[in-house]
Amino acid sequence: MKPVWVIILGWILLVPRVGTARRGPPEEASFYYGTFPPGFSWGVGSSAYQTEGAWDQDGKGPSIWDAFTHGRKGQVLGGDTADTACDSYYKVQEDIALLKELQVSHYRFSLSWPRLLPTGVRAEQVNKRGIKFYSDFIDALLKSNITPIVTLHHWDLPQMLQVTYGGWQNVSMIRYFRDYADLCFEVFGDRVKHWLTFSDPRTMVEKGYETGLHAPGLRLQGTGLYVAAHHIIKAHAQAWHSYNDSWRSKQHGLVGISLNCDWGEPVDIDNPDDIEAAERYLQFCLGWFANPIYAGDYPQVMKDHIGTKSAEQGLEMSRLPTFSLQEKSYLKGTSDFLGLGHFTTRYITQRKYPSHQGPSYQNDRDLVELVDPNWPEMGSPWLYSVPWGFRRLLNFAQTQYGDPPIYVTESGAPQKLHCTQFCDEWRIQYLKGYINEMLKAIKDGVDIKGYTSWSLLDKFEWEKGYADKYGFYYVEFNVRNKPRYPKASVQYYKEIITASGFPNPQEVESWRLRALETCSINNQMLATEPLLRHMQVASEIVVPTVCALSILTAALMLTLLLRRRG
Repeated sequence: MKPVWVIILGWILLVPRVGTARRGPPEEASFYYGTFPPGFSWGVGSSAYQTEGAWDQDGKGPSIWDAFTHGRKGQVLGGDTADTACDSYYKVQEDIALLKELQVSHYRFSLSWPRLLPTGVRAEQVNKRGIKFYSDFIDALLKSNITPIVTLHHWDLPQMLQVTYGGWQNVSMIRYFRDYADLCFEVFGDRVKHWLTFSDPRTMVEKGYETGLHAPGLRLQGTGLYVAAHHIIKAHAQAWHSYNDSWRSKQHGLVGISLNCDWGEPVDIDNPDDIEAAERYLQFCLGWFANPIYAGDYPQVMKDHIGTKSAEQGLEMSRLPTFSLQEKSYLKGTSDFLGLGHFTTRYITQRKYPSHQGPSYQNDRDLVELVDPNWPEMGSPWLYSVPWGFRRLLNFAQTQYGDPPIYVTESGAPQKLHCTQFCDEWRIQYLKGYINEMLKAIKDGVDIKGYTSWSLLDKFEWEKGYADKYGFYYVEFNVRNKPRYPKASVQYYKEIITASGFPNPQEVESWRLRALETCSINNQMLATEPLLRHMQVASEIVVPTVCALSILTAALMLTLLLRRRG
């Protein structure tokens, strides 16, 4: 029997595999050569907090992540903050030049809520400098023929809303988010036609309110994340209805949400318990947010499992909040498209967790996640390259939610450790495999409108600080002006975009070889960069000094000459 790795709350154990798990076929044997439909949109993404820097500049208020990273030590790897991050706030034109170099048709980015509303409340203060910054940025994108896909909230809640109300634990967040969304629709909606209300809210609530690994760092196990998610779902619906009622007829845009989920494959496809556990995994991951938006209520399996466990724990009501009939009707259908983020796959098998262990999201699911040690490992311990899972997730979303238009809003791989900075061949293989599985899903009949690769730049990666590097462009964070350098994957992704697919084996292989040639040149450039910087610093010191000495010498000689003549 072949072993698999079992991942249980961060502990990794080696155990034998049960049964015969369904496998994806070898990549080359099943590779599909073809092109994407006309009008398919190619892009890259980022978020405000991870890239902008300028954390307290031009009227911006603090976010929960500012408070989290400035708080007690040890919460972020290396004690890093995003105070300056990539300095994208000051490098708009440079970053747009990178987007043009990549030849993308869209750029997904987020607005900083506290940069626009320093306290989070529109009635209290609107920061005109923040509005001007994003307005100018959107104009610059459109001038370069790049479509903005704008996320309203990517985890950086205004700190004042957390301090005053308890953040997403409080129902008042729904109203404040709607007011914030309305402001954005009002000032940017004449040019922005694709909106995402939230980015990966499942991770936001699980790590922010369950494990405490993310801001605001709360550990309200088995309760806090469900309450926060409940309010986020309602806030999304209010923003959608506000756009639908007040702005759609004038602006003709679309409003959706970005939900991240890994694929869950049964360990034993002949075992009903494993099949049920894999379905439960997907419902607790994707269905948790998608089902209320597309069907008006939480997945039945979530209601059943959490309700049963709550009763066994002596609670009178389920820890999973409920929607009223009116709310169910209000929620249903509040998305013009589904934004889907995906990175990797897990094998799933059933495991019953006793209720007396206490409430938690992990225990509520009654399952164990496994990975195959033969899967290629990416730069993070949680991320393995399993392209076939992407196709299955896309088909699942299509059948589960009534064939919605889908934008892939996040997909990518971080840098491996001990590698050459620019020769990211593993990312090239990841792009090739995952984009090809997306092409197969389109062939299956899934309505996929666009693909956003994550991400444009190496950037601040939450609790990992700057250790994980997802960018197409390497950022030299130790240098004051944060220079950017293209990795090999830039050239490769650009070739996919230009061809809008994979024409034939010979041409696709030539892309890889050309990309790896460019990275070795860029590595040599980076190697000489410290010398060039020292020469620049030296010239900045020496040249003014020599000039000053020359002027002083000339002045002295002139003084002596005049004295002689006198």
